[in-house]
Amino acid sequence: MAISVSISHITPITLFYLLLLLLLSSTITTTTTTTTSALNITSILSSFQNLTSFSSLLCSTSVAPDLTRRDPVTLLAVPNSYLSTSPSSDLTRRLPPSSLGDILRYHVLLQYFSWSDLRQIPPSGVLVTTLLQTTGRVHSNFGAVNITRDPLTNSITIQSPAPFSPSNVTVLSLIKTLPYNITILAVDSLLVPYDFNLLASETRPPLGLNITKALIDGHNFNVAASMLAASGVVDEFEADEGGAGITLFVPTDDAFGDLPGNVKLQSLPADKKAVVLKFHVLHSYYPLGSLESIVNPVQPTLATEDNGAGSFTLNISRVNGSVAIDTGIVQASVTQTVFDQNPVAIFGVSKVLLPREIFGKDSAGVTSKPGNAVVGTTVQPPETSPSPENSAGFSGPASHLSSPPGFREEITSKGGRYRMQSCIVTVCCIGLVLVV
Repeated sequence: MAISVSISHITPITLFYLLLLLLLSSTITTTTTTTTSALNITSILSSFQNLTSFSSLLCSTSVAPDLTRRDPVTLLAVPNSYLSTSPSSDLTRRLPPSSLGDILRYHVLLQYFSWSDLRQIPPSGVLVTTLLQTTGRVHSNFGAVNITRDPLTNSITIQSPAPFSPSNVTVLSLIKTLPYNITILAVDSLLVPYDFNLLASETRPPLGLNITKALIDGHNFNVAASMLAASGVVDEFEADEGGAGITLFVPTDDAFGDLPGNVKLQSLPADKKAVVLKFHVLHSYYPLGSLESIVNPVQPTLATEDNGAGSFTLNISRVNGSVAIDTGIVQASVTQTVFDQNPVAIFGVSKVLLPREIFGKDSAGVTSKPGNAVVGTTVQPPETSPSPENSAGFSGPASHLSSPPGFREEITSKGGRYRMQSCIVTVCCIGLVLVV
């Protein structure tokens, strides 16, 4: 006898909606995980009681703000018990904050290393750039560190690349890792760069630079000088000379004259005009050599600090033998050095740096005309020069993790969208088949 089984149409429809809900839940979870990983280092350190002293040093020396704008990094953190004993305790007691800050910058490696990456480092070692190298306050490559691994014990040692460097540290353990952005390693002492003048910051007299006067003396910067003086932001720039210093990109008078007619810079409200001026300033001292070999091409500006991470950033690279600065809608080049004395560097640039957040499409700073481009300039993406650590010849697992911030996430995000769209189409097809 044949047995007939009838399946209600409610069952496949219900199954279809369940599959769709599961897909959306998975997408939300992925998005949440990506957002959660965007944590800054100091907030991570606060959850570890044995790193409270080191975290306090980062804040008191003004290094902490630099860390929130760096990605990827590997931080060498010294636990409380090691920081309170010699020689680390001697350094923390007698050094001024400026010198101690530079030593802490030497503990910020501008490359991500997982624990497995460290285990695969060749015995000959790997040369890695640190945050200190980007300040221009060290000779040669003494702002870099050499990471070596003992093949017998697998112990990891970090020291200056200079021969017979007296200062070195041993990695104790892995504290935290957020692939592929942040790794925190515990080390057994503070690491001092080779030939580092511990008293340099103490004996160096305050600069007392008058930025407006320096621009007028440099000629061809009269428009920028008058705008800075009228806005009052120049006082803020001069107050920021301490710590990591500042780097200003100042448009020439010709650059202001070449602004497209649909860009109404002078008609901006005072607060937005101040943001545009701050968009021309990096909160770190970069001499020209450091700009030409900058490790992290996407750089935050003083405007970033006022408006949030990821906004008002500049993409700095080397193009055709000169330093190129890309805002997303304008690409300028460094034309001259106006002033360069640690901790302040001032460079003349060929164009006014227009932030896309203000002068992008349909923004208040642009008067749109039918058929016209937003700024009247087609910007080609600048070539990104290889970072120093990639040019060091290391081809191990960590070498592919030095992409600019957002690059890896952008690829992942696009791939995720395509996968999600494919899954939705597949589920819809299954649902239609089941219904029919």
